[in-house]
Parts: sequence; C-alpha cells; structure tokens
Amino acid sequence: MNELEIIRHPQIDGFSMFFNTVDYRTPHIHPEWELIWVIENSLAVNCQAEEYILEPGQMVVFNPNEPHEFHKRKESATFLCMQISSKILPEMLPTYIDGKLVHEYLSKGEMQKLKDDLIKCMISYLHREEHFALYCVGKGSLILYQLLQKIPSHTLTTEETSSIDKRNARLKRLIAFVDENYMHKIRLTDFAQNEDCSVSYLSRFIKNTLNQNFQDYVTSVRFNCACKLIAAGDKKLLDVCLESGFSDYRYFSREFHKQYGMTPEEYRNSMKAAKPEHTVLRHSLHSMERFYSREDSLKLVEQLKIGK
Repeated sequence: MNELEIIRHPQIDGFSMFFNTVDYRTPHIHPEWELIWVIENSLAVNCQAEEYILEPGQMVVFNPNEPHEFHKRKESATFLCMQISSKILPEMLPTYIDGKLVHEYLSKGEMQKLKDDLIKCMISYLHREEHFALYCVGKGSLILYQLLQKIPSHTLTTEETSSIDKRNARLKRLIAFVDENYMHKIRLTDFAQNEDCSVSYLSRFIKNTLNQNFQDYVTSVRFNCACKLIAAGDKKLLDVCLESGFSDYRYFSREFHKQYGMTPEEYRNSMKAAKPEHTVLRHSLHSMERFYSREDSLKLVEQLKIGK
C-alpha cells in the first residue's frame, strides 16, 4: 500500500521528479506532497469520493497520506510528477491543501510560470549539475509555497490527524484483505467481522474513501489480475479467468469487453504489439505504468520546452 520505490533515477533524499505513463494505479498512500502535470491524453483521478478528469496541461495536487488513484480514459496518460517529502519540510506537515485542481485557482499566466518552474527543476534534476539538489529542493519548496498562496488550505487539528491515520490504517487492511482473497468468493461481512464494524458503516467508509462500492473494487482488482496474466502471455484464457476470481468464462469475456472495449484475445494481441523501448514497465494487481530512463526523460522535458 505504501508508495514503492520505483523511480528509475532517484538521487535526492525526500524529493523526486519523474515521468510516468499510466493505465491504472489503484488507491495508494505515500508521505509526500505530490503535484501531477498531465502532458498527454486524459487522466481520471479519484480522491476523497470525487473523480476529476484532467486534460493535457492541467494539474492536480495531493497532500501527504491522502489516498488517490489514477486511470486512463481511452489511451494511456503521461504525466510529470513532483514529490516533496514531509521529512524535508516537517513544519509544513499539519498543512492540508483543500483544493485539488491547480488550474482552477491559478491564472493563465500563473499556470505558465508554474510549468516553466517545473521544466527548469526537471532539467536540473536530470542533468545533476553541481548543487542541483539544493536548487531542486529550493525550487520545489517555492512551488509548494506558491500553491499555498492560491489554493485554499487549513492546518490539521490533532483530531483530524488522528482520524486520517485511522482511516489510512483501515484502508490498508481492506486492500490487504482483498489482495489475499479476490481469487475466491469474498464478502464484506468477513472484513466487517475482522474490523468489529457493521457492514453499513464499512460500505460508507469504502464509498467515501474509494469512490466505489466494495464489490466494484473487488472486480477491479480481479480485472487487473486478468490483465497482468494475459500480458504475461503464458496462460490459457480460461485459466486466466479462474485464477483472477471469475467462475464463468462467458461472463468474464463479456464484462472484460465492457471494461476495455476489446475481448481478452484482442487484449493479448494488443499487449504483444505495445512494447515501448527505453521504459520500465510495472504491471501488478495495483498498477500498470511505465517509467522512463534518464535519457528519455530528457527528451520528454525538451519536448515540453518546445510545446509550452
């Protein structure tokens, strides 16, 4: 559930920038402020029972330990991400940014300056010239400061912090429960017994946290498993169906087509054809995303400079 260390070129403790091309990233939590700038295709973001659709050029910001998820609309979405850990700005940790969509609060000129600053920071991050870490952390801190000047925020109370910690602990247990049981018949009542909570309470909790009901979340994990197994290319589709937790192949194939606009067979063929070079694929129950090498990240940031 914690953000995995999958960045291909990390070198500053507590600060990261990277390009990512994502199909999906299920609900996750990490201790950094995160700024996402969509640069190609539409990205759907779920956060706090809300769904936001970001088009190229738009941005979204997340607080430390705020659950969120990504998924593509039609084509895989590419974005530039900046993460700043609370450990390098500990005095900022009680600060909670209430707004999500950056472009709703900044003027056109302010958005352009923000993009220019991100490009400069990314270039320094990738070139690694002398004192680049000082520059990047300083520039990233100024970007966060500028966002706080424009986007509504508040200081978390002790009670709010405790509530967030309890919510995230329960969410992690829920995700672990589904991961361990999705291939079999799975019921919310079983998790409710483990949590000593009512089913109705947990139903509201899941809806408010994941923006979907329990069964829909289980089904999404099953489909993610199926996609991973199909992409591996070494299993019969009936075996994929059963190992993913579906008991009926006709139902699986029909619902797969509804979900992805193609049959499982067509999906397998599309995955064989789509193998971009110079990227690192992470394909699991919880994500299908590609991270770029330093060299290709430099090419992408140069394209951003030209197209800004």
